[in-house]
Amino acid sequence: MLSLAELAQQLKPDLARQVFTHSSWASERTLSYERLEFLGDSVLGICISAEIYRRYPDYNEGELAKVRAYVVSRYTCAKVGAFLGLNRRLAESAEEAEVANLASLAENANVLAAVLEALIGALYLQFGLKDMMGAVIGAFDEHIAYAASEHEDYKTVLQEHVAKSGQEVSYEVVDVEGPPHARTFTSQVSLEGRVLGRGTGRTKKVSQQEAAKEALSVLRIQGGSD
Repeated sequence: MLSLAELAQQLKPDLARQVFTHSSWASERTLSYERLEFLGDSVLGICISAEIYRRYPDYNEGELAKVRAYVVSRYTCAKVGAFLGLNRRLAESAEEAEVANLASLAENANVLAAVLEALIGALYLQFGLKDMMGAVIGAFDEHIAYAASEHEDYKTVLQEHVAKSGQEVSYEVVDVEGPPHARTFTSQVSLEGRVLGRGTGRTKKVSQQEAAKEALSVLRIQGGSD
């Protein structure tokens, strides 16, 4: 079975061009990676959902949803994208288009996650689900294992910690980016007016989890202990 990186090398030129074209330098928005990102988001979801359903037969719906939410999050997609070197390929494409801010664009986690989803969408169009599903699962395998065995409900851990002193944290959505079909939310979590963390995700809940995770790091809490 070919890996995701190996399949990416076999992409047809027109699909590869679209995967690595940001809307800011596309002659038309529909020629950027956004449409492929929309498709890839759904393909990634079905690949991961099917795999964790098979892999964890004793998990209930909530537990499966928790694992999937972490695995398909912007945070995880950006990590997989960086591992595959998609930021370098995007930078090369930006250089050809003579884009001024290519360095910051190519290293932007939201952009990198979007490019990965666009790649998955392109691979689906060229190879079909059956021939690329294993490669997708392989690329996310360690993240599936992590989410199932170690991933914390960071919001609960944070709240339990601050509740010891009679305090409560509050969450606020501070930014929303992207088209309606691919929104990215940024939330921040505060304690007594002090901002402890910020996080980004495809949904408000995921962005809040990421914010809580950062807050726990600030408070030097590991695994829910003081």
